[in-house]
Amino acid sequence: MKKRTLGASNLEVSTLGLGCMGLSHGYGPATDRRQAVALIRAAAERGVTFFDTAEVYGPYLNEEVVGEALAPIRNQVVIATKFGFTFGADNKQQNLNSRPAHIRQAVEGSLKRLQTDVIDLLYQHRVDPEVPIEDVAGTVKDLIAEGKVKHFGLSEAGAQTIRRAHAVQAVTALQSEYSLWWREPEAEIIPTLEELGIGLVPFSPLGKGFLTGTIKEDASFGSDDFRSVVPRFSTDAIRANQALVAQLGVIAKDKGVTPAQIALAWLLAQKPWIVPIPGTTKLHRLYENVTAADVDLSTSDLGKIAAAFDAAQVQGDRYPAALQARVGR
Repeated sequence: MKKRTLGASNLEVSTLGLGCMGLSHGYGPATDRRQAVALIRAAAERGVTFFDTAEVYGPYLNEEVVGEALAPIRNQVVIATKFGFTFGADNKQQNLNSRPAHIRQAVEGSLKRLQTDVIDLLYQHRVDPEVPIEDVAGTVKDLIAEGKVKHFGLSEAGAQTIRRAHAVQAVTALQSEYSLWWREPEAEIIPTLEELGIGLVPFSPLGKGFLTGTIKEDASFGSDDFRSVVPRFSTDAIRANQALVAQLGVIAKDKGVTPAQIALAWLLAQKPWIVPIPGTTKLHRLYENVTAADVDLSTSDLGKIAAAFDAAQVQGDRYPAALQARVGR
């Protein structure tokens, strides 16, 4: 697989990464550990060098799985993880915490679980309004100087927070949701990143599965599937948004590829410093996603996609209100 560099940094990664969260968290029961390890290793064999995890995924379980899977090839891959939460006694309640002492504690735990002595890319998972972003960036700057971290990232941060953090410690990448059906970053975030030389790592590049065309209006989600509380996955919203996916399917059929591959190729065509991290628990979907890096979209193709989606009114919020309050700060 071809490589890309995240922004103006020297961090080179595969054109597509692997979001590992769904193997342990968010979309139902955790995948059998052996199968999860095998899938991560299969991604590496297919040329993926960029793997994304976080302490909150599980919590903790996903980092352990990623660490086990990548230990034999640690020097050939880039591992990104995240800090920013403390957990209740049942590990279910998540409380924002980016105090410097906690960042250091979180990093030590991540290093151990990932079976490594350095984190390639360390993100603040969500902005903590109780801790000045300058203090967060300064703590990560110290960790970089100590050799425990190589690069600093933010997740779902607003433009002014990005600027303030970048003034203290260069931000290598912003991880935020961006896809054909979540275009908000185009207004302010992407221009800011381009100005500052910061890469963009879109999570949910396939709209949490919706852009694959496999989710129909009679879909149901278990209580341990995050989509069960997402307004965009209500029956009415799924029904209203089907027309968008149908258009994507028509374009994909004309190209002889899948809707998922079109959605990923569209993201790659936006900027050379954008690196999506689609996740999956299935090998055949992994291979489908990875192959999207080879899909070339012509100016005509991009025009057809634009015509289908630019004027679209996607129905349903992407987060329930409590979680929406944590983004864009």
